[in-house]
Amino acid sequence: MRGPHNIIRLIRTGATLERTGAMKVVLDAFDAGPLLRITFRTLVWPFKWLGYQGDLSMPPAPRALTALGPAYIKFGQVLSTRPDVVGDELAVQLRVLQDKLPPFSMKEAKAEIQRELGAPFDQLFSTFSEPVAAASLAQVHKAHLAEGGDAVAVKILRPGIERAFRKDIDAFYFAARAIELLSPASRRLRPMDVITHFEGVVMGELDLRLESAGAAEFAANTESDEGFQVPLVRWHLSSRRVMTLDWAEGTNIGVNDALDQAGHDRRALAARVMELFLNHALRDGYFHGDMHQGNLKVAANGDIIAYDFGIMGRIDEYTRRVYAEILFGFIRKDYRRVAEVHFEAGYVPADRDVDEFARALRAVGEPIFGMDASRISMARLLNYLFEVTERFGMETRTELILLQRTMVVVEGVARSLDPHMNIWKVAKPVVEDYIKESIGPKALLRDLAVTARILSRFGPQLPRYVEETLIRFNNPPPPPKPQRRIARLAWMALGGVVTVLAIWLVQII
Repeated sequence: MRGPHNIIRLIRTGATLERTGAMKVVLDAFDAGPLLRITFRTLVWPFKWLGYQGDLSMPPAPRALTALGPAYIKFGQVLSTRPDVVGDELAVQLRVLQDKLPPFSMKEAKAEIQRELGAPFDQLFSTFSEPVAAASLAQVHKAHLAEGGDAVAVKILRPGIERAFRKDIDAFYFAARAIELLSPASRRLRPMDVITHFEGVVMGELDLRLESAGAAEFAANTESDEGFQVPLVRWHLSSRRVMTLDWAEGTNIGVNDALDQAGHDRRALAARVMELFLNHALRDGYFHGDMHQGNLKVAANGDIIAYDFGIMGRIDEYTRRVYAEILFGFIRKDYRRVAEVHFEAGYVPADRDVDEFARALRAVGEPIFGMDASRISMARLLNYLFEVTERFGMETRTELILLQRTMVVVEGVARSLDPHMNIWKVAKPVVEDYIKESIGPKALLRDLAVTARILSRFGPQLPRYVEETLIRFNNPPPPPKPQRRIARLAWMALGGVVTVLAIWLVQII
């Protein structure tokens, strides 16, 4: 429940933030007012000794969140994707959060599998390893199927994790409500909406059936992508708390020495990582939202293997077309067209000046294009672009923030493989191909065909809709009768009587 009992939990949280030095960092990031600062510091300072010390080698904010446990680690990871809320500096700090926690026992893991899959453990697996990875929500084991002997990865949620997260989320809601009450200025950051977004992300990750569905959709979309693999879901061995995938055997893409020893071409891998991500985002509108080195391997044949599908991004087709045009406009240095696209999409209010906006966009693009190829960054371009559009009144779009954050991560992976990679040279053919397919006569015919198909489904109902609309248009409802003065006075008198009675009852009680 989101009630005052959460105060005790929040005092422990505040004490940890104060002890680790993270309290000032957080209050600065949220641009907290004097009242909120004084209230928080006064409440938690006497209890500072109750706070966890954390890992002294970490920056204050990650140190505090790691010490507080799984829900706080996950909250920090989600906030790292929202620089619009916490600011760029804190968002960068939070990206280093790692949720490597002690594993739970093999006995608990096997009991969870039997309970979820409804069959004796020995009938399902012939071998079952110790945990190969243990995170805040779940841990992963390597196993072999009893039938067929195929190697699989088995992901199991931590026992009781749902209840633990629910308690912490309730405390987060209580804190968000208190922040909005004590600091009206913070309402522009929508603390309650941020917690609601976090709750949606976490609740989705706590149902492994949804992650399995995401993996299956991603695999279907990328089935024909050359040099890319997604492990297949074993649906008969998956449930709400257990997910089983084919085992991904390969070299971690972040270990350059191992890649070199295996004979892989790192320059080709860097280009492929970037091309794959752009194809998934533009072509499919469905991309891996956590594409860092820890979630990528390189198979013996050179294929890139992706896994861990807890965070996936989705962009609708219209938005993909808009941003493809924006990227293409930057590649051609056609800043006027980039500005017009923003206005046409309604991203920038119509009362702003197009030429002024185009000039601001040129100030974004020209310095980047003037850089050496090894320093050109599409992620930096998107970052600057969002800053400019915010100045011109563009509202924050969560799905685009995830796209920007993932682009930063993917560029980091590509640069680690090939520091001299020319991002624009790799991106240009992908964007051009998408433009050709999605904008032009062929795309127009395809859109008209889809529209006709939709209209045909509703065809039998269209005459009735048209008739009802015309009837309402020709027979508008009569205007509401004005309320008589006597009736208004009567209602006012009744309200006064109720108020007096309420005050009298309170005094008696």
